[in-house]
Amino acid sequence: MSGMAAEANSGALRIRFFLPSPELSPYVTTYYYTEAGQADGVIEDYLHPEWANVRLVGKGGIFGSIGGTDMDPVPDFVATGPTSVASRFGLKKGRYWGIGLLPAGWARFVDAPANQRADVYSDIDTDPAFAAFRPLKNIIKAEGEVASEAAAIDRHMKSLLVRPAADDARILALHRALLDREIETVSGLAAAIGLSPRSLERLANQVFGFPPKLLLRRQRFLRCLAQFMLDPSLKWLNTLDWHYHDQAHFTRDFRRFMTMSPREYGKLDHPVLRAAAFARSQVAGEAVQGLHNPARPPARD
Repeated sequence: MSGMAAEANSGALRIRFFLPSPELSPYVTTYYYTEAGQADGVIEDYLHPEWANVRLVGKGGIFGSIGGTDMDPVPDFVATGPTSVASRFGLKKGRYWGIGLLPAGWARFVDAPANQRADVYSDIDTDPAFAAFRPLKNIIKAEGEVASEAAAIDRHMKSLLVRPAADDARILALHRALLDREIETVSGLAAAIGLSPRSLERLANQVFGFPPKLLLRRQRFLRCLAQFMLDPSLKWLNTLDWHYHDQAHFTRDFRRFMTMSPREYGKLDHPVLRAAAFARSQVAGEAVQGLHNPARPPARD
């Protein structure tokens, strides 16, 4: 691993983020550890749209719903594809690990098109698309040492680099273009990376999970949400990306992506996401995974 880590600790909740080894930076955002220590019940929150994640339960249990309201138990070893809508989740008292996958990581480590697993949970034990991650199950313990587990996760992820890269140059070019706030149209996106609209559509769905227009819309929304997560004293009007025509435009997008109005979201407690936003921004530079900037692959002799 890179050795960089950041922690948020609120007593009942402890969250730590670790950066992967440099050679994994085009593929993995962070490794993140969550320890929920409440006496009983479930800690609940809403997760914004993001790239794919792998999550493992060392002890406890996860409940979740993507785009819905009623939460159900999810597998203890679960993958979530890229999402275009909020996920409501709950954590029982316990310890949990997560791995954030960038689009290039999905293309290299997952054996299925991203749009076939978008906005759904997958049981890693039974879904062959995620077979490469199954050895991680033996790393996570009910009582483990956090830094040692993080290092073991990183070693396994590095071992997966023997798998052939999947057109990294085009994937990373599209990813960087999505992060460019000057690009606001699909035609501009295609021109920036030198692809035809049809090729762009195919690459976006296959690797990023959604059509280019929706990806641009999602990125614009996440830029606003990230500001609010770091400073909840801001009024929503002060967070608006300049591509939004007015607050009504932003409110429509908010309902589309978060399944509620900005006012409703602002009234909710966010015990997990707010702590995670600060810790993540310290170690990775961005409050939300969807704004993570992939590094170029390391130079090779």
